[in-house]
Amino acid sequence: MQTVAHILNSKQQKTVWSIAPSAMVIDAVKLFADKGIGALLVVAEGQVVGIVTERDYARKVHLLGRSSDDTPVRDIMTSDVMYVRPDQTNEQCMALMTENRLRHLPVMDNGKLVGLISIGDLVKDIISEQQFIIQQLEHYITGERG
Repeated sequence: MQTVAHILNSKQQKTVWSIAPSAMVIDAVKLFADKGIGALLVVAEGQVVGIVTERDYARKVHLLGRSSDDTPVRDIMTSDVMYVRPDQTNEQCMALMTENRLRHLPVMDNGKLVGLISIGDLVKDIISEQQFIIQQLEHYITGERG
């Protein structure tokens, strides 16, 4: 079982993008598009106070006819942010994401933000782990040393 620390180390994109709660939603949407991401951590005074996603925009702004220019991020963000630690396994993360219908999890270590993992990061890691096991089994069956 791989850990969150391993997943973070293998990620190509290590930057965790964030936005202030007072920023307008349009700024968040521009960051989503510019950086090719689907979530931003909402940070105030160095602390994670929420998370805002493309889903939040679609459901809480667009469908309700609100204006992206006049709506602050704090009005649509999720304040109760679930997170994981670097020592947790990919299986634990997948269970947490599945049970709570999450696509992104901040990674906190002793109260400090150290990364962000997505469902895509987990799927990629699990597939890689399964491919490695298959290769090892094939080598075992054929008697090859690898």
